[in-house]
Amino acid sequence: MILYTERLILRPWSENDAKSLFEYAKDPEVGPVAGWLPHKSTQESLEVIRHVLNGAECYAICEKGSSTAIGAIELRLNGATDMTKRDDECELGYWIGKPFWGRGYVPEAAKEVLRRGFEELGMTTIWCGYYDGNEKSKRVQEKLGFVYHHTCTEVPVPCMNEIRTGHTNYMTKEQWKRNGCGNQGIVHEVKNTAAEHRAK
Repeated sequence: MILYTERLILRPWSENDAKSLFEYAKDPEVGPVAGWLPHKSTQESLEVIRHVLNGAECYAICEKGSSTAIGAIELRLNGATDMTKRDDECELGYWIGKPFWGRGYVPEAAKEVLRRGFEELGMTTIWCGYYDGNEKSKRVQEKLGFVYHHTCTEVPVPCMNEIRTGHTNYMTKEQWKRNGCGNQGIVHEVKNTAAEHRAK
């Protein structure tokens, strides 16, 4: 599955993306604030593609006109998230390389992924969270219209060997409809490339 927005292409990750993933994931300002360590090598990035960025609804964020992966966005379905145990709920996660901060790419990508979740995957609620101090992620969720749910002061972050404060937000399908998120100039176009993806 490939999704398109006005400026972006959201596509499945490929092992060929290891070099570009490492380029952006090695930055110490990108991963730690989201709870994961900077990548140390292209080989580590390749393993992450194989074992982490392999979810059914995990997409590489690319600018139109370029095949380079500059970030990731995912709907973590039941079994891949600790935010819900329901099949009709999931968790939104995302990050983008530092050179692309401030361009509004993550909200743009997230609007399309939310649309897919609610319209095509049958989700009734989508959850999203951020660690205390991650103001960029907080602002993205505010822009998208997520609603505050709760704060937990003792959240284990295994990759960082830390305990943090985490804030959890949510959006229901009804809230999404009221926010008009499906009608904000985003180009809704999808292509089913499952056969192509399997062939890679």
